[in-house]
Amino acid sequence: MSAHHDLAQEFPEFKDDIHAMKMTDAHFRRLAEEYEAVCKELHRAQDGAGAMDDAHAQELKKQRLSLKYDLFAMLRLHQAAQHKAAV
Repeated sequence: MSAHHDLAQEFPEFKDDIHAMKMTDAHFRRLAEEYEAVCKELHRAQDGAGAMDDAHAQELKKQRLSLKYDLFAMLRLHQAAQHKAAV
């Protein structure tokens, strides 16, 4: 059984930021939903619930990594802006 890559589990230090950004930032929300969909598709295939060839699985893994990178960058910017506003 493979691990599901939930965004809040991937970045526990950003749990509150993830929630806030999903509520206020449409672009972040869309990317987060896309990330979750890719993770779920990979998870289902790796657990044997769906058939997937290796090339498609590799492409999905690349897409997941790219989305994760983009989301992390957005979270860092959001956190930095929050910190700056608090100072």
